[in-house]
Amino acid sequence: MALILNIDTATERAGVCLSMNGKVLHELQHEDQKNHAGFVQPAVSDLMLKSGYKLADLDAIAVTAGPGSYTGLRVGLATAKGLCFTLSKPLLMVNTLEVMAQAVLRAEAPASDRLLCPMIDARRMEVFTGMYTTQLQVVQSPSAVILTDESFKEILDKQVVMFTGNGSTKFKEIITHDNALFSNVQHEAGDLGVLAELAFRNNQVADLAYSEPYYLKEFFNPTMK
Repeated sequence: MALILNIDTATERAGVCLSMNGKVLHELQHEDQKNHAGFVQPAVSDLMLKSGYKLADLDAIAVTAGPGSYTGLRVGLATAKGLCFTLSKPLLMVNTLEVMAQAVLRAEAPASDRLLCPMIDARRMEVFTGMYTTQLQVVQSPSAVILTDESFKEILDKQVVMFTGNGSTKFKEIITHDNALFSNVQHEAGDLGVLAELAFRNNQVADLAYSEPYYLKEFFNPTMK
């Protein structure tokens, strides 16, 4: 069993959690996107204190790698890398969209034939998005997409797709397809913990020296509309 510290600052709500074997032991969340940097390090200290574990007890440190907020991704990865360097622990980087899809699996338990399409708001009608099966196999790779009422029509004509994330709200306003469903579930650091455990078991360790956030685009600031 792996004891993993999970750090998520990719979107509007930040979270840190301590997980054992993919199960949340303790978790802290933060709603002020403009102050993720001020939240993370004190939250990690508080989390370890409440858990009774020491940082040296960790088996790995996981972080949402992106896409997401440019500043948020930098904050999360810098914190995770700093801890990994200091503690000589492996770094696990998990795609934010996969974490969001995992949240739908946790909260909604969708039918196995449905697809999951998490969306992160990227200004105006653009979103960062990808599409996954309920086994989190990639159907469409992560990309930046300009939404129209014809988006994903070929897939929607064939099967049900569950859209989620803060970018899906503006898609809901323009899509009328019967196979388009929407979930309001908010992903949490614990959802990162589930995927981090799998990454740890599969030895999917990031290179500390060369790992960078997965931006998809050069710059993204969700406060700029």
